[in-house]
Amino acid sequence: MVNLLVTWIPALLIAVSAVMKIAKNPRIVQEMTPLGVGKYLQLLGVMELVFAAMFVIPATSKLGFILLSSYFGGAIATELSHGVPKINPYVPLVLLWVCAFIKDRSIFF
Repeated sequence: MVNLLVTWIPALLIAVSAVMKIAKNPRIVQEMTPLGVGKYLQLLGVMELVFAAMFVIPATSKLGFILLSSYFGGAIATELSHGVPKINPYVPLVLLWVCAFIKDRSIFF
């Protein structure tokens, strides 16, 4: 049961973010356009969705973890390079890492 929770909680949070990007939610568009990625929102949303699905599937969980970590690391770098650091990419990344550690510690070794 715990394994299911620590897998699905970050995946669902990331999936909600992905759907909002794919649907071009006005708030998301407003926040992402100054960063220069406004025209790529749907692509970024699809990437998030695919990576979250990979994290949920046991056979591709480690690869999904690495891809999601890289994705959110890039999001943090983009925000820092534009001088608008927000907490948005930190929350899913920290949640992902904590849940992955609880789920399978071998990911980190």
